[in-house]
Amino acid sequence: MNIQYRVELNQSERDQLTALLRGGKHPARKLKRAQILLAADAGVSDAQIAARVVAGGSTVYRTKRRFVEGNLELALAEAPRPGAARKLNGKEEALLVATACSNPPAGCARWTLELLSDALVKLTEHDSVSRETVRRRLAENSLKPWRKDMWCIPKVDAAYVAAMEDVLDLYASQADPKRPVICFDESPTQLIGEVRPPIPAEPGQLERFDFEYRRNGTVNLFVFLDAHRPWRTVKVTDRRTAVDFAACMRELTDIHFPEAVQIRVVLDNLSTHSAASLYNAFAPAEARRVLRRLEFHYTPKHASWLNMVEIEIGVLRSQCLDRRIASREKLVAEIATWEKRRNSSATRIKWMFTTDQARQKMQRAYPKPETLHDIQFKES
Repeated sequence: MNIQYRVELNQSERDQLTALLRGGKHPARKLKRAQILLAADAGVSDAQIAARVVAGGSTVYRTKRRFVEGNLELALAEAPRPGAARKLNGKEEALLVATACSNPPAGCARWTLELLSDALVKLTEHDSVSRETVRRRLAENSLKPWRKDMWCIPKVDAAYVAAMEDVLDLYASQADPKRPVICFDESPTQLIGEVRPPIPAEPGQLERFDFEYRRNGTVNLFVFLDAHRPWRTVKVTDRRTAVDFAACMRELTDIHFPEAVQIRVVLDNLSTHSAASLYNAFAPAEARRVLRRLEFHYTPKHASWLNMVEIEIGVLRSQCLDRRIASREKLVAEIATWEKRRNSSATRIKWMFTTDQARQKMQRAYPKPETLHDIQFKES
């Protein structure tokens, strides 16, 4: 290292390196080289740079040399490292990728590294292919054939659009105490008890709880949310039958909104979410009395994201239920406390998606109206 390399960065290069160090996800070696170049540009000696970035003197020397003899990109990039030649050539790697993307062998739910290694031995002239070779080649191609993902693409037809715009128009309407918009849904919850008492947190130590737990059954949560004002309530029940749904609707009209003329309820297409459920639970006159004050608005199939209460259920789970609660009584008390605090803080969901935005962003998915041909009438 007899040659002394002097690093002189221009302003554009300084800005690039500064931005690299301020944010983003980058390899640690690349960040260290950026620190070396900025320090060298500022006139810091090699020994001081090595101490500052915790690197060897040879690392500082190589980084400066690659910048002076090459450019900034070359100085930041990894240099080719000596080692054994790649065992799989380009054709064999392509064969590995194609195999990993195909169906697994009969009797296997998914591809594993062992199965892929065996398949390559059969398909190529190699006597053996290690699991590590397979793993690295898959990682280079961002492939994880042992993992699967589930998705659902709803059928966007005229019925979907009509239901979606109906719900969006409700959200966009002005708040009316006589005709409130109430979003409604249910969610099951497990009652989980501890086998051994948790160990409380202390300085330098997280709270710890035992891996084992005790199942104490399940309950159902009926969640109501006002779309226009900061109000929500949660009812805990043992089941979610048609009778339970009917009881919720009667509480909505008689207890929560006794002064409302019409309550517009946004809900999904669950089989119990219907007027028939009230006739299963009450006498005909009572069922009709409650239904006269209810107006059901259904979200499209596979469109739970349109129900504002789904957001509230997520908040409830993250703020209150993300822990082990052993009994129904404790769950009811905890939810009541959460509900009181959230209502008193005047917190509400701010819905941003509108009908106009839906027509713009989902334009391609909207059904095309049929063309109407003009009919010309000739005078006789």
